[in-house]
Amino acid sequence: MSVNNRNFWPPKDGAKGHRKAPPQGQGVARACDHDGCGEQADYRAPKSREALTEYYWFCLDHVREYNASWNFYAGMDADEIETLLRNDVTWERPTWPMGQRTGGGFRFDAGKIKDGFGVFGEDFGHAPPEHRPDSAELGAMREMNLQAPLTVELVRARYKELCKLHHPDTNGGDKEAEERFKRIGQAYKTLMESLV
Repeated sequence: MSVNNRNFWPPKDGAKGHRKAPPQGQGVARACDHDGCGEQADYRAPKSREALTEYYWFCLDHVREYNASWNFYAGMDADEIETLLRNDVTWERPTWPMGQRTGGGFRFDAGKIKDGFGVFGEDFGHAPPEHRPDSAELGAMREMNLQAPLTVELVRARYKELCKLHHPDTNGGDKEAEERFKRIGQAYKTLMESLV
């Protein structure tokens, strides 16, 4: 038994669940590994953290007692536990940054990958092409007095501002304001279609 389980093994005399051997003549397939218990052992429990594939066999009461006292991380400090947990994330296999694998002669060639969404960041391959607005978008941006880069929120805020300023009702039915209001509406529609 490992040092981790001193509270359980060996059992103290008179401990809760401590049982005597069965009377002679009664055959049991596998006896419980707990001292003084001769009941049938149907449940296995690992012997220690270092020997997880070696087992003790216990009856139900003693396996419950053993499990209650089991602490896989007993005797480890915080750094050792953190290292163990981080190694478990990759199934204790070595890892390395993409393109820096040692051995085997494999080298990641970022130039062969089209990274239009910038998944690999700036360090890999060529930068994605910058969005260049077409002539309709440029005209709409000029109409609304906006400059790139645009966001949906920015276009909406500017549209509300210009609508309040050029609405025919606020300009006393001025035909020029009405035409400007229509052009602003069309520019807004063009920009929103390009953004969404």
